[in-house]
Amino acid sequence: MTNRHTMTVWRRRICIAATVAGLACAGGCDRGGDANRAAGPTKVMILGCDGMEPLLVDRMLEQGRLPNFAKLRDQGGYRRLTTSIPPQSPVAWSNFITGAGPGVHGIFDFIHRDPERQAYPYWSGNLMVAVDEKPPIKYGEYQLPRVETKNELLRRGTPFWDYLDERGIPVHMYRLPANYPPSKSEHGHACCLAGMGVPDAMGNQGTYQHFASTRRRDRKDGEGYKLRVRHDKSGARIARLYGPPNDHLVKTKDVFINIEIYPDPDRDVAKIVYVNENPLGDETVELILNAGEWSDWKEVRFLKTPVGPTLDTMVRFLLQEVHPRIRLYVSPLNFIPTAPVAVFSEPPDFVEEIGEEIGPFYTQGFAEEFNALKHEIFSDEEYRIQAWQVMDERFKLLDYALDRFDEGLMFFYFSSTDLIAHMFWWDSDEKHPTRSPEDAKKYNAVVEDVYVRMDDALGRCMERLGDDTTFIVMSDHGFCNFRRGLAVNTWLRKEGYLVADQGLLVDTDWSRTKAYSLGVNGHIYLNQRGREKEGIVDETDRDALLDEMSAKLMQIVDPDTGRPVLRRVYRGDQCYSGPEVKNAPDLILGYERGYRASWNTCLGDFDRIRNEETRQYEDAVLVDNDNAWSADHCIAHDLVPGILFSNRKIMAEHPALIDVGPSALALFSIETPAEMAGHDFFGQQNQPPATRGEADK
Repeated sequence: MTNRHTMTVWRRRICIAATVAGLACAGGCDRGGDANRAAGPTKVMILGCDGMEPLLVDRMLEQGRLPNFAKLRDQGGYRRLTTSIPPQSPVAWSNFITGAGPGVHGIFDFIHRDPERQAYPYWSGNLMVAVDEKPPIKYGEYQLPRVETKNELLRRGTPFWDYLDERGIPVHMYRLPANYPPSKSEHGHACCLAGMGVPDAMGNQGTYQHFASTRRRDRKDGEGYKLRVRHDKSGARIARLYGPPNDHLVKTKDVFINIEIYPDPDRDVAKIVYVNENPLGDETVELILNAGEWSDWKEVRFLKTPVGPTLDTMVRFLLQEVHPRIRLYVSPLNFIPTAPVAVFSEPPDFVEEIGEEIGPFYTQGFAEEFNALKHEIFSDEEYRIQAWQVMDERFKLLDYALDRFDEGLMFFYFSSTDLIAHMFWWDSDEKHPTRSPEDAKKYNAVVEDVYVRMDDALGRCMERLGDDTTFIVMSDHGFCNFRRGLAVNTWLRKEGYLVADQGLLVDTDWSRTKAYSLGVNGHIYLNQRGREKEGIVDETDRDALLDEMSAKLMQIVDPDTGRPVLRRVYRGDQCYSGPEVKNAPDLILGYERGYRASWNTCLGDFDRIRNEETRQYEDAVLVDNDNAWSADHCIAHDLVPGILFSNRKIMAEHPALIDVGPSALALFSIETPAEMAGHDFFGQQNQPPATRGEADK
């Protein structure tokens, strides 16, 4: 039984603070090369397709459904691409960016823990820190905050493109993951539009707002707001659309604007009206939508004080239903590309150039709105349509990028191959968590449709850029079904390693706790003396305890099938090397296909299920995944490799993510830097992953 209040509180605590005052202009993105740069090919393009699974690629190649991928394979090569440990996107893309493993770049999961605050979880990619804080200037109920903040990128190591930048080689990167806030181009030859990690304007990773004329209570958390629509005497339905809390008030209050909804009495159509307040004059916005229709992007402005400033955002509306009830969905608040109030491109005005050319687009990193489907706000078809709209926007961005690319290196990223797969992948006859067998097959076919669109994208790039371009197409990991979750903290408590009643972050008795788990992979950390705030495990006992726990974990079997749940247990200090190993998990769990850490494990909670005979709730070590998020990849890394295609011959039989950067540098005649552990897969054979180091050292 989940402690919903606790989970809500901690989800909020790991959200990213988004709004950053001031934009440092850098005069746009320099596309010019340096006459003194190293000799090499004119153009290199890397197409990143997140989560593209080799087994499905193989089948579709056989069927002739990916002709451009086949052409690239025949011109150069196609290989499996060894992924990161664990195979999570922020870890994997950081491997790609730095040419090194987590021991160098320091990203081990979506969620990290702070040992100084005893397991306090936080978002691993970036952190907003105060660098200068002064008392606010107060005037009545208002105040002027005087806090200078810095949004710090927590990924360490040197990005491979820095070596191109310093040699005057132009670099263009679009929707790059694991690079928010964007690292600086010291020499002005690199430009980047950040992707995964960029928050919405609420500071979260995608907070939708949903309005319905039902008698439900208003509920808010970092993933979504479920709000009531109230009747007005005039016949309108009134709803409140919320913005971030107002820090310009002495007593912080919610900021909102009223939305008026006027349903047509006879047709499934409604008029939506709201007012954008501005010290210089209010602006009324009106739109008419049919049931099932999305709006274009609409600006929404929140006024913090009578004289400003305003927070300018944009949203899209989906009128889901008019009769017999109103249901209105509003997308997360996105930043306006042409007037951003947060820095998510390098140089900062690069995103403005893009917005002026292609119009508004999703700026938040997770553009596909999976939270709405997880919470049953979207139907499967509504999610498919919204995700397809994201892809349409991404193709517009691709055309923009291709028009402006004439030399150097370009990286372009598609998220749809991952985020559509998380919700629709199900290549099994087993019972789906939320769908009928017919619908499971129907929406699994949507994943194949996405792969066809990726083939179209590749074909567009090949046609526009020509044969003198070196193409690299890659994915960071593969995919598989997610049927059952391992309740790691429940297991730790059952085995006597963890002492708590309600949840890790609520009432843990740290004086008797030897180990705990946090993170999407269910990483295990020892409560080690001298490292954790209230540590009790002596370093001399560390190895024996880890060996004991590893052996017990490997004995866990699924009682329904008799299958082992774990394929392997990794030791952090053995599979990573580098200065960040000190922050690594002690044990990383590598699951078999079909399994993953339970949802409650991610933020340190326990899992319980109802015993139908006793009608009591009991601890559960394995729980069914009952979520629309029905597929994943956070398992043993050798089970979900990525893909690698190129029109240049791939010499290495076992390339890895850490090899992509060194290989790109080699194309420009730049030797692999000492900090990188990867190799040039175009220029040399290499050893199988088992002899190279399973953590991609």
